Formats: sequence, structure tokens, C-alpha cells
Amino acid sequence: MSDAEGTRIATQSDRVGMSRAETFPDAKKIPADPAPGPGRVPVPRTTPGRHRGPLSRKEREAAAEADTGAIPILDLFDDADDDPPSDGRPSSGSRPDRDPGPQAGPPADVRTAQASVAERVHAFLPESLGPDTWNSTAPPTGLAASADPAAPAPARPRSPAGLLLWQDPAQADFGPRRFRLGPARERLETVVRAVLTGFDAVVAGEPERIDDLPEELRGFGHEGAGMACTTLDLLTLSGGRRLRGLLRGPGARHPHLVHLGAGWAYARLRLRPMWGVRSAHPLLRWLAFDGFGFHEGFFAADRTIGRQRTAGLLDRTRRAIFDQGVGRMIWFHECADADGVVSRVAEFPPGRRADLWSGVGMAAAHVGGADASGLARLDAASAGDGFRAHLAQGGALACAIRLLSGSVPDHTAAAAPVLCGVDVDEAASWTDAALLALGDGAHGGDHYQAWRAGVRKSWTRRNRDS
Repeated sequence: MSDAEGTRIATQSDRVGMSRAETFPDAKKIPADPAPGPGRVPVPRTTPGRHRGPLSRKEREAAAEADTGAIPILDLFDDADDDPPSDGRPSSGSRPDRDPGPQAGPPADVRTAQASVAERVHAFLPESLGPDTWNSTAPPTGLAASADPAAPAPARPRSPAGLLLWQDPAQADFGPRRFRLGPARERLETVVRAVLTGFDAVVAGEPERIDDLPEELRGFGHEGAGMACTTLDLLTLSGGRRLRGLLRGPGARHPHLVHLGAGWAYARLRLRPMWGVRSAHPLLRWLAFDGFGFHEGFFAADRTIGRQRTAGLLDRTRRAIFDQGVGRMIWFHECADADGVVSRVAEFPPGRRADLWSGVGMAAAHVGGADASGLARLDAASAGDGFRAHLAQGGALACAIRLLSGSVPDHTAAAAPVLCGVDVDEAASWTDAALLALGDGAHGGDHYQAWRAGVRKSWTRRNRDS
């Protein structure tokens, strides 16, 4: 089996549209996928649960605004749930080590407001953003490859809905966010701008502009596209058709990043991942919690990094993946400065550091920005903290992502021997072996955690045998 074959299973057997992700109770039903063929893994769907309580003040205001022509963003989670115990344990009412299943759906009056909003949003969307956008196995026409780094950013959309959703690339500036500034600033800001560029390209109805990005950044552009498709799917109650089309078409080589981008969308809409979209990959959909954590760290750094708060209503598994995203964000927050990253991780409770280190390893290998001496300091610090295997696990996932994309930049090739102790191909093969070991039907949070644990076991065996 080739080095990336196991990772490719995540795209070949995704049964897109068959995850256990929660759906809006009254969302328009999507015809069932055909019977599974060779290499496809059927995953049972679950039914939505009941709403967890009376409408909050924000929900009532959002429902009232639906009659005024405004587009409300419903916050279905009370702010009181956003402050878990400072020791990083699951908040009260959570059920550790279990997949709690679908999250609660909104009551009838909120669903009515959502449907009204969906009709108005859909009326505003240009034809290229209609329900059938990317709803096929073939990529949109006009996706001509271009590696011109000076390609202009997508134009601002002309439709009212597009203008409402448009993201200013200036948000990537580290200065106003009071992040650490250093030699890697331009590289890291460029990565964030590529994500926002991919989002704006889809919202503007010009998804082909993603291929105008340099090849090394194109995956980040598809991360933004995943954010845009998920946002539009949620606002129009489409059941995830745009995200499905993206994963089967232009984003097929970047499935991990597309799911990370989906997590950005949920964070922007103040929802928890996997609520209302059925098209995510049964296993990779858990990466949405990673993207959710990264978004919260980037746009609410004081709260997420400074005060070390996590999102409410997350059980232990979801919080662990959320922390992996926070770890990736620390790499940006500290501008790839190894000493700053080590100090920042050390400020967190010991129970959270393992997942933070896995996020750091993923960012260091995937995004880059540190030299060999900086990577060596990460190696030593994570070993001293007792989480060296987690750093290698994150680095191995980054290698798999890059290998699947078809472009392995120099910084990933240089980071793999330091963080993983092997080259890119062998590190990526660990993710393949761990995925195959799960067997058919892997979909739950415990399966995702077992996948990560399998990668760490491969690193441990490699070091024991060497």
C-alpha cells in the first residue's frame, strides 16, 4: 500500500452525507445515497434530540428580528455554559468518554424563524451559490491552475447576502490582535489571509480564484472554502450539499482542511460543530472541533489563550480536539517562536497540555515558521513535559495532509525528522496504519481518539526499535 493510501481512504470511503452529524429537525430531506459500493462504509444516522430548555433572551430577540428583514445568527447556547472549571475537566452535565450523540435541535418557533431567514438568504445568493453549488463529483468550470503569488484577492461580492458574509483579509494582521511579532509574522499572516481569501471567493461566486493562490497555500484556501460552504449550508438549511460538493470536487485533496474550515463556520455562527450538516466525513468531521478551537483562539485570544477558557457544552472528547486547535493557534499567537510556544503551553493545566502539544506539532510541520534549532527546543520541551508522542502525532498528521495534497513544502520535509524522527512518507504512513486498524464504520469521537492514539503508538514502536 502506498504511503498515502490509508489517508486517502478518508476521502474514498467517506460516504459523504452519511455522518451522524445532527440535522435541523425540519430541514429539507436529501435523497439517500445509493447503496454502498466497494470501499464505502455505511454509517447509521441518528435522530435529533429534544431542545435542552426554554428559549434564551438572545434566541427570542433573534426570532423577533426575523420579521424585520434582518438575518439573525441564533445563539442556542447560554453564556453561562462557556465557563467550565479552570482545571480543564468536563463541565457539569457532560458525560466523559461517551459520544453524547446529536445535540438538541431548536423548538418550533425558532425553526420557523430559521426557515424564514433561509428563504431571504437564498433569494439574495447569486446563482453560483445556489443549493447545487459543487453538488457534483466534477469541479466547477474555470478552475485553471495558477501559481502566481501576486494574484489579486477576490472582489467583494455584490449581493446583499455576500456583503453581509464577506471577510476582510485585514483581520489576519497580528498587530491589532497583540500577538507576538517575529520573523515568521509574514508567513503566518499569509496563511490566515489565504483562508479568508478562500471564504470570500466562494461567497463572491468565484471559487476558481482559490487556484490563483500559490500551490503551498491552496489547501488553506480550501479551508476557507469549507468555512464558506458550511456557513451557507447552515443559513439556508440545505443539509450540507455545498460542503458535500466541495469534498467530492475541488476540495477532494484537502479533506482535513475543509473540515477544519467547517469548524470556523460553526464558531462564527455561535453553534457547536456538526449541528445541521449531514455531509461531513464520519471520522474527519471531528476535525471541525479542532477548527472551532483555532477560531476561538484567533478571534478571542484573551479569553481562550489568556484566560484559558473553553467552549461550553463540550464533553471530554470534544474538548480534547478543541484543545488541539488551540495548540495550533498558540503557534500563531507566539509567531512560531519556540520559546514563546513552550512558555505559553506551560501556563495551561497539565490535563490540557497533551492535546495542546499535538496541535503545536501539527502547526509546526504544516505551516512552518521555525528553524531547526526552534524545532529541537520543541522536541526537548515536549519530552520534558511528558508529551513527546503527542508532538509527533501532530507532526505526522501534518505530513499526511501535505502528502495527500500533492505538495510537500521544504519546511514540512525539514520538520518531519525532528518532530517525528522519520521522513514525511513514513510519518504519514502511521496515520494510514492507525486508520486501517479502526476497521470499517469508524465514526465516533472514541474512534477519532483511537486514531490519534494509534499514531502515537507507531511513534513509540519506531523509537523503541531504533
